[in-house]
Amino acid sequence: MKRFASMGLALAAALASTHLVTAAAGDPVAQIASGWVQGTSEGELRIFRGIPFAAAPVGALRWRAPQPVAKWHGVRPADRFAASCMQDPTAEAPLGTPPLTVSEDCLYLNVWTHAQASQAALPVMVWIYGGGFNQGSAALPLYSGERLARHGVVVVSIAYRVGALGFLAHPALSAESEHHVSGNYGLLDQIAGLRWVERNIRAFGGDPRRVTIFGESAGGISVSMLAASPLARGLFSRAISESGGSFGPARSPPEPGENMLTLSDAEHEGATFAEQLQAHTAVELRALSADAIQRAASRRRLFWPVLDRWVIVGDQYTLYQQGHYTDTPILIGTNSDEGALFPDPQNPQAYSAAVKRRYGPYADQLLKLYPSTGTDWRQSSRDLTRDAAFGWHTWVWARLQAAHSKSKVFCYYFEHRPPRPPRSRWKEAPGAVHSEEMIYVFQHLSQSPLSWSDADRTLSDEMAAYWTNFARRGDPNEPGVPHWPQFTTSRQEVMHFSDAAHAGTVANLEKLQALDAYFAWRRTPAGAEWVKSHR
Repeated sequence: MKRFASMGLALAAALASTHLVTAAAGDPVAQIASGWVQGTSEGELRIFRGIPFAAAPVGALRWRAPQPVAKWHGVRPADRFAASCMQDPTAEAPLGTPPLTVSEDCLYLNVWTHAQASQAALPVMVWIYGGGFNQGSAALPLYSGERLARHGVVVVSIAYRVGALGFLAHPALSAESEHHVSGNYGLLDQIAGLRWVERNIRAFGGDPRRVTIFGESAGGISVSMLAASPLARGLFSRAISESGGSFGPARSPPEPGENMLTLSDAEHEGATFAEQLQAHTAVELRALSADAIQRAASRRRLFWPVLDRWVIVGDQYTLYQQGHYTDTPILIGTNSDEGALFPDPQNPQAYSAAVKRRYGPYADQLLKLYPSTGTDWRQSSRDLTRDAAFGWHTWVWARLQAAHSKSKVFCYYFEHRPPRPPRSRWKEAPGAVHSEEMIYVFQHLSQSPLSWSDADRTLSDEMAAYWTNFARRGDPNEPGVPHWPQFTTSRQEVMHFSDAAHAGTVANLEKLQALDAYFAWRRTPAGAEWVKSHR
């Protein structure tokens, strides 16, 4: 193809002998299953951006499982990020990033490596971005993997379809599927990305037997879903989830922590959405422009993964009780003020009414623990959102795996309050807001002009060390950092990331136990019937 660089005789000879080489100009070249790619060098770091891992999901491939990418001749440039998957390009992004370039043609990944040869066999960390399954990009500067790669790991970030193009379920789409399902295309993209890693990561000095999946928010929820999906089994050997987990039952309409719909409910929702676009068949849906779909999607509720019994095979809580999940070491946690990111109720009365509407017979007990009276009702609302959407899922994930797994469990609670811009809408939040740990994990404090302290820098160094140690051997500990105890059924110990990292007990335990009673009831026929009768 004309846009691929031609090879000189010296480079051609080198390519014949190895999978990872440096061209005469100093840029790295690697051979993967679909052809040769040429990245860029930054000091000792080798970076490959915009490598396709699946065919473009456009035209007849829209709303289908990702298909293999076509092979190419020559050397394909891999020196810039590909467009992000279709979404609102002006939505707020971390660190004030400019609007994204978006496209349906978006199934690409990026690699950061210090390996000088394909035989290096370094551990691999595969990043899955968040964004509520409706936004997100592998091209954000916050997710750049160069600092983590310096710890002796290969970092990969994969894109996946989001919003309506990633998670629309519809009867017509299910009818044409050999599995009679629709709606989980974004998760299938993630699985395709992991299959690419399994097949190709040796070319970048990575070890396909030591792959850690890690993600935050929807990315952390994805990690949880992949851990319970038979389609992802064998594709990773460790898992890290930041503010993730998916252990609530399906619910219609969805609520935080109970976001999934059954396939039939999702198909009904999808048909209603398609009717608004005057599309009734799969052909008519695929004839719509991506822009028209995105504009319509921005006016409705969030799209989300679907309980389809193929990718997501059942209630994850029950699956873990039965041992139906990938048994790997896990490192999981939440932030202390997750709920501050999300909209507050208008007043105490609205908050109280919302709790009673959602939690039914458990509302009074929860309002005692998260009170709607006094001056702290807004913080109560945020704390309930934190625990219902993230905290309970992380805690119960740790408990279930500690009880039924042979692998180690490590939990954290990020409560360090970082510096914030003067105009931040959560400037006064007393704890760590949803997503504020990521800049520490990726060691990107230098990307922000805020006044970082020595404590901030130490915490970032420690967290990056913990994450990469875990990727290396399934345990975050090493000499020189505070000891991180294992979470067990008899000793539920958690690493607290405050001004200084230290081990401690589970935060907000009484509140989590109250929510545990609610979720247990929700999994009963009585709880399911109550929700059905109060739609």
